[in-house]
Amino acid sequence: MKKLILILFFGINFLVAQENTEIIIVVGDSLIGRTENGISIREVIGNVVMTQGDVRVTCNKAIQNITNNNAELIGNVIVTQDTIKIISEKGYYFGNEKYMYSDTLLALDDGHVLLTADTGYYYFDLKKAIFNSNVQLVDSISVLNSNQLTYFNDIQKAIAVSNVSITDDETTIYCDSLIHFKEDQKSHAFNNVEIVNHSQRLVITGEELYDEGENNFTRIMGNPILTKIDTSESGVEDTLFIKAKIFEAVEDSSKRLYAIDSVQIIRGDLFSVNNYSLLFRDENRLMTKKRKGDKTSPVLWFTNSQLVGDSINIYIADSKLDSIQIRNYATILSKNENYEFRFDQISGDAIDLYFKDGGLNKTIVNGGVLSIYFMYEDEKPNGLMKSSSNTAKMEFEENAVISVSMYESVQSEFHPEILVEENELDFTIPTFIIHKNKPKKEDLIKGNK
Repeated sequence: MKKLILILFFGINFLVAQENTEIIIVVGDSLIGRTENGISIREVIGNVVMTQGDVRVTCNKAIQNITNNNAELIGNVIVTQDTIKIISEKGYYFGNEKYMYSDTLLALDDGHVLLTADTGYYYFDLKKAIFNSNVQLVDSISVLNSNQLTYFNDIQKAIAVSNVSITDDETTIYCDSLIHFKEDQKSHAFNNVEIVNHSQRLVITGEELYDEGENNFTRIMGNPILTKIDTSESGVEDTLFIKAKIFEAVEDSSKRLYAIDSVQIIRGDLFSVNNYSLLFRDENRLMTKKRKGDKTSPVLWFTNSQLVGDSINIYIADSKLDSIQIRNYATILSKNENYEFRFDQISGDAIDLYFKDGGLNKTIVNGGVLSIYFMYEDEKPNGLMKSSSNTAKMEFEENAVISVSMYESVQSEFHPEILVEENELDFTIPTFIIHKNKPKKEDLIKGNK
């Protein structure tokens, strides 16, 4: 009977004052009424239930401003609307605008996500939440943290700002701001983007990211930089750096990362510039290739050698360089460090280099082999050998040639030192080009976190 009287009492007040607003109905165990500065105040205490249309509130105590059509909610506050549930110890409900605010820890559960924060607003007609400070949004796949977050629960869209991170089973993305769609796991991140994969010891930084989680595809822009730390079985670490204008990652069974346009690569003594590289993360393979329209082929530097070809495959085993395959217009120039203009040169259709303990061990060249090798006697220049064949094999010690074998259609000619000295660059193969754009580590990682 007491609750019925309260309902009738509040109904009379609201029918007069709230012609264009749904009436707020409040019931509870007891009522205290008063007027302050012409404003009607009602306190409802114990087992409070407040409703306005499809919004229902339960709490321990409600202090209602009937004149302004709002209420302060105290103790065990639970607000529901359809599948939405908001829980807090304290809140403020505004009936004319139909929204609530809490300045204490609150949680929102819509059946798809759990959203928590230190403070927050929820707009019931718009189905929109604005949460602030220590915000966390959790769904079945990822956890999103930020300082501020706006969430539209009907389309499951979140806009996060300031100190943003989103984490799934493998990866964490950090950024200044992010738009995230829960249903298809799509994200768009902006400014100071950092992607961390702890299991692969891989970090990518950039300025903008599109992540199509459902399609396992990610694009990173803004001169992104990849840093990947490899550790051998012996515990020796080496770091791979890749920089480009755009990265595209495919997280399927092959786990591919594409580096596109103005690509720079550094790994130990290995350096490269190209316009297109492909990293197979699970295969420990890095491929660079010349694409249609590119004016130059990929260039690779290793110790004192320069390698060029239309496509280059680099294989890593136990975190050490294992082999390099060069295909189409393949060329190697190796500079004698003691003589400025003396380059050993070899070209062919295909060149395979094999490494042992990180050093060059053997090279095999196939198809249209052309070579120029400078000769030495007691470490003094002694002319050069110019040769051609169908196949060539070279063996190395400490990255220096110790033997050269040539097979099929072999032709050779010796040029004595008297004709070579001061004319070294007159003796070159057709594909001889010295590339001077070798990347520097300090330039590549400048500004990298």
